[in-house]
Amino acid sequence: MPLSDPTGYLHGAPKKTAILLVNLGTPDAPTASALRRYLGEFLSDPRVVEIPKPIWWLILNGIILPIRSSKSAAKYATVWTERGSPLQTGTADLTQAVAAELAARGHHLQVRYAMRYGNPSVSSVLDDLAQQNVTRILLVPLYPQYCAATTASTLDAVTAWTRRSRRVPELRVLNHFHDVPAYIDALAHKIDADWQQNGRPDKLVMSFHGMPARTLKLGDPYHCECHQTGRLLAERLGLPASDYRVTFQSRFGKQEWLQPYTEPTLRKLAQDGVGRVDVVCPGFSVDCLETLEEIAMEGKQAFLSSGGKTFRYIDCLNADPHWAQAFSGLLETHLQGWNTQTQPDPAALAQTRRLAQAMGATNLA
Repeated sequence: MPLSDPTGYLHGAPKKTAILLVNLGTPDAPTASALRRYLGEFLSDPRVVEIPKPIWWLILNGIILPIRSSKSAAKYATVWTERGSPLQTGTADLTQAVAAELAARGHHLQVRYAMRYGNPSVSSVLDDLAQQNVTRILLVPLYPQYCAATTASTLDAVTAWTRRSRRVPELRVLNHFHDVPAYIDALAHKIDADWQQNGRPDKLVMSFHGMPARTLKLGDPYHCECHQTGRLLAERLGLPASDYRVTFQSRFGKQEWLQPYTEPTLRKLAQDGVGRVDVVCPGFSVDCLETLEEIAMEGKQAFLSSGGKTFRYIDCLNADPHWAQAFSGLLETHLQGWNTQTQPDPAALAQTRRLAQAMGATNLA
């Protein structure tokens, strides 16, 4: 494949910086056709499904997509809003909040977002940044805990783009932030605010997205980082070990996944006489189908139908102002050494361009 080179490069132009927030992705609409496209891309990623490709292709296209697309579309329809997908709008809101906060701190840079699967794609946003002569990018996968299926897959998408690009920008990566005090404090701040209004539950369940159990044995740190987030959050909230549970949701297939599973845990708590549970999802930066439908709806039904009295889901951080400030501070630390607080001098830029032109440079604006 020939190398591409967007025409935005200017000899002598000042270095521009961008922060690219990347979330998992979402279908374009809550329809079967849109879900088939989205799930086809998502479930074709070898980081997501580690099954030999020929075998998985037959299963995916012959069984899963024809059956699951309509079912998933119906689930998405229950959480879709007038603005669109909650994950897309929530990610856009967080991006806007971070951009405003960093601008208020004197930084001159772009803050953009992309989706690993679906739109806007990682490659399309990177193309646009290159067109604007962005030469430094802080890449931020919006997954607090590192996982090969999410964080590493995001890096795969960026690497694929660099392979076809002649001018590769300077890249930095925020790999995870599961134990960063600012993140833990923001979670605790949101939960504390909710409890001040609604009182404390009998148990707090911290539900993280599940992964096959074999990923832990293969060396993926995800399981450990989820438990570390849970422990640090519990300590920050002043909860003893008996008052909270760390669980894993979203099982798929017949293989063993990380345990304990969320829904059976909720049912068992209700059967054991626990009257009220609150559930949070500290593995998600932004609310999505897995939190708003699987937990807030299906989880609630499981708990109440098993004898529980009160179920409350506490939203993800989303674009919470306290988190937007804390997150911006965290990103700021990863910008150190990049001059983002000085606007380019137009006179100096014009002089540089004249010198470059005198030396025979042609791609000048």
